[in-house]
Amino acid sequence: MLNSVDAAVIAAIIAFFICAALCPLFIPRLVKFKFGQQIRSDGPATHAKKAGVPTMGGTMIILALIAASAPFLRNNPEGIAVVAVTAAFSLIGFLDDYVKIKKKRSLGLRAYQKLLAQIIVSVAFVVYWKTLPDYSSFLIIPFFHGKTVNAGFLYPILVCFVFLSSTNGSNLTDGLDGLDAGVTVLITAFFFIAAVRFDSGALPVIGAAIGSLLGFLLYNSHPARVIMGDTGSLALGGFVASVSVILRMPLFLLIVAVIYVFESVSVIIQVGYFKLTKERFFKMAPIHHSFELSGWPETRITSFFCIITVLACLTGYLALG
Repeated sequence: MLNSVDAAVIAAIIAFFICAALCPLFIPRLVKFKFGQQIRSDGPATHAKKAGVPTMGGTMIILALIAASAPFLRNNPEGIAVVAVTAAFSLIGFLDDYVKIKKKRSLGLRAYQKLLAQIIVSVAFVVYWKTLPDYSSFLIIPFFHGKTVNAGFLYPILVCFVFLSSTNGSNLTDGLDGLDAGVTVLITAFFFIAAVRFDSGALPVIGAAIGSLLGFLLYNSHPARVIMGDTGSLALGGFVASVSVILRMPLFLLIVAVIYVFESVSVIIQVGYFKLTKERFFKMAPIHHSFELSGWPETRITSFFCIITVLACLTGYLALG
């Protein structure tokens, strides 16, 4: 009988080949149906060439993740929870992408529509999570050698905040070829190590996520042949959030998902500063666009952000104690 680590490795390999095989099958169809990326009118001039690049590529990531995870979900409520919430956020992203394509604009669902949908999925996850035997409102504190703190009655609110922050952080990170997928596969690798330590039932799903992201990066690295869109970015944020909650490690996202945090904070600062002064704090937000406007090539920014994530994940490993 397979142990959990072997199952996770097998799931990763299966997911890689499924995603790598799906992309060349789906990409021509996305082109045929004119599911092309809509570019921000105020974005960097270098992004004009991305107009029309097939989007909704996150569909292949999710299909590969689900297919590779399926054999390992029997009697695995933790794994089921992660797959279900990832798929749910992917559906929200799919609707958002579809509206962008149908309306031929860079903005999809209205902000309140997307937020309401995200809250509903987050609450549903909390309700389901509380029914599981491994449910705990205790959170592991980084750098305190495994010590925990009880979030108590604030726990559901905290979990919803983690989901909203992670999904929107991932969404904002998805702005350059290979950036969100590259950063997220590194964050996922960190949680893979943590899941091995805690022998989590989510381990095969985490492995499947790594494999599907690596398969997707074959086609998403610069110059991208396909873009994940909100279909993928919201799903990845939901995946990362759900895994962190199940492992009792949402506080670690402040460390390992530092790029998500960095991108989100840059937007908050930009908007707040503009409202106060009518001037921009950064050249453009999210922050990766500011690097672009400073003359950094896309590949250098992606590499730099991935290096930062590797260092953050190593720090997170030390923080586990």
